[in-house]
Amino acid sequence: MPLTVLQLLPELEVGGVEQGTLEIAEALVAAGHRALVVSGGGRMVEHLEAVGGEHHRLAVGRKHPSTLLLIRKLRELCRAERVDVIHARSRLPAWIGYRARNGMPGGIRPRWVTTVHGPYTVNRYSRIMVSGERVIAISDFIRDYIRTSYPDVPATKITVIPRGVDRERFAYGYQPSTTWMREWQASNSMLAGKQLLCLPARLTRWKGQLDFIQLIAQLRARNLPIHGLIVGGPHPRKREFEVELKNTVARLGLGAHISFLGQRSDLREILAVSDFAFSLTREPEAFGRTTIEALSLGRPVVGYNHGGTGELLRAVFPVGLIPIGDIDAAAARVVDLLAHCPPVPAVHGYTLSRMQQATLAVYADLVQASD
Repeated sequence: MPLTVLQLLPELEVGGVEQGTLEIAEALVAAGHRALVVSGGGRMVEHLEAVGGEHHRLAVGRKHPSTLLLIRKLRELCRAERVDVIHARSRLPAWIGYRARNGMPGGIRPRWVTTVHGPYTVNRYSRIMVSGERVIAISDFIRDYIRTSYPDVPATKITVIPRGVDRERFAYGYQPSTTWMREWQASNSMLAGKQLLCLPARLTRWKGQLDFIQLIAQLRARNLPIHGLIVGGPHPRKREFEVELKNTVARLGLGAHISFLGQRSDLREILAVSDFAFSLTREPEAFGRTTIEALSLGRPVVGYNHGGTGELLRAVFPVGLIPIGDIDAAAARVVDLLAHCPPVPAVHGYTLSRMQQATLAVYADLVQASD
């Protein structure tokens, strides 16, 4: 039976939550269902519509009392579109969705799914994310967080569905096209003969760019022929940290040894030509999407041993694990790996198709249970 699934999130700008939303929308459409997304909009709306999803712009993530007025609008949308499942992916949108849904008659009330995308502060506001009839945890780390923080949530409600990577797009041993390589080399002639160390992450303080800069400083002090690539852009309204990072690089005299590449659509290619990728988040990542993307390409990853990144590295490439915040240990590990690095395994279980199939199965089970 075709389903109409509505996903709720603050906006469709950039990030793992947004990417996961698009991946599920694409899977829904491919399976003959309707994929609706409600958000405040953003640069990824075009992608959503290109894969057959439908976007409805409501600022459900705006932290303002007027946002409560959207409860009625969302309820009307659910009625008009005959929504079968509401899937909430963020706290404020989840509250709007929860109240909209609960105000509908039982016969047309959509089923309710939430995904816990991170270890939120434990309080009444965050509890909405474990209110789902099914609660999806994106890693074992997040499942354990739910069990510890909300012990009254039945274990039977929690489903662990790790995020996944498209193994066709991120194929083991992938090589960029000749055209891309020619343009890359022409634009980055200073990288010739260097070993490339890549940190792919949004420019946000907790993502570890400052630690990465300190790591590059230590490695350059040993006269190693390395070059750091910081790939990712800031939120359009939060550019101060980018300025701070660039000032830090200049102060340390690393301007010739670190490149800021900004937000890129060719991260796969950049990872493929890098010798190592890094995950140095000071707070534990819920999953670690770029970690598994790099590993899928066969590129070794060095990362802090916590959260989803630690979980992934323990499963796929344990030699890449380093103590949290220990730049000296990170530098020592990189020196060792530059000299001799074991191959990354070609096979792992964190695939996009597995994630999509498991999520659609949650929707189908809920709807069938209500028949």
